[in-house]
Amino acid sequence: MAAKVFESIGKFGLALAVAGGVVNSALYNVDAGHRAVIFDRFRGVQDIVVGEGTHFLIPWVQKPIIFDCRSRPRNVPVITGSKDLQNVNITLRILFRPVASQLPRIFTSIGEDYDERVLPSITTEILKSVVARFDAGELITYLPAGQSVLLQLPQ
Repeated sequence: MAAKVFESIGKFGLALAVAGGVVNSALYNVDAGHRAVIFDRFRGVQDIVVGEGTHFLIPWVQKPIIFDCRSRPRNVPVITGSKDLQNVNITLRILFRPVASQLPRIFTSIGEDYDERVLPSITTEILKSVVARFDAGELITYLPAGQSVLLQLPQ
């Protein structure tokens, strides 16, 4: 009698563990300040951007790719020439974040490491073009160390 009870409890426990594992693999969390793009093995990257919270997906068919959408700093050091052909060693600190509605397009065209691929080249070229407008004396006079300057990137 006791053996049958323990056997049925064991079967119930095994079934409960398997069901819990399936449900756990069908859930994923998107933390605050993050967004997710769903990659489907049959349809590719879906155009829907998923917001914060706990969400369902089809296990082994869909995979969430989670992006950080908070503003993050990045320092870009550049050695460039000024108007009077002096070498200028300058560091630009930028705050960047992706546009959440464009995440599927960013993921398909650039990838998850978009910031490593795009930001160094854009910031270097813009910083060189801005520094080339001034001579070394003007840069020292108008831009003391630690001062912030807002550069608007073209759309």
